[in-house]
Parts: sequence; C-alpha cells; structure tokens
Amino acid sequence: MLPLDPTADIGRRAWVPCPRCQDHEGCGVCLDGRTCHDHWRYLLSNDGSVLHLQCPNCTHLWTWQSGFGAGGRTDG
Repeated sequence: MLPLDPTADIGRRAWVPCPRCQDHEGCGVCLDGRTCHDHWRYLLSNDGSVLHLQCPNCTHLWTWQSGFGAGGRTDG
C-alpha cells in the first residue's frame, strides 16, 4: 500500500468514487448524491478540469476528468 502523498490536506477534498476500493458502495448518503463524511478523497492538485486524487482508505492515486473548469468543454 502506498503512503499518503505529503501534499494530502484534509481541507482539500473531493467526493469522487475510488476506482480501486469502491468503499462508497452501499452508502445511502453517497447514493443520494450528498456530501458524505466517510467517503471523500484527497484533492492533491488539478490541471484545469483534471483532478489528481488519493483515497484515504486504500491510498490509491488516480486522475479524474471532472468536466468543470478550464478545459472542461470542447463544444466552444
């Protein structure tokens, strides 16, 4: 298991499903699309609309295209 990234800050979080551990499955709060107190991810950084994330539960690192912000639209 990877260690937590040294830039991981609980003040910068995102609510995106972890593709590795899928710990959000079966959570009523997550299924309702609400901000869950248990199933959040560290938002390490972003490049426009691409988020760089780490799961605090399994420490998996990944990028996710949010579709928001700079570079999120391709239709002009």
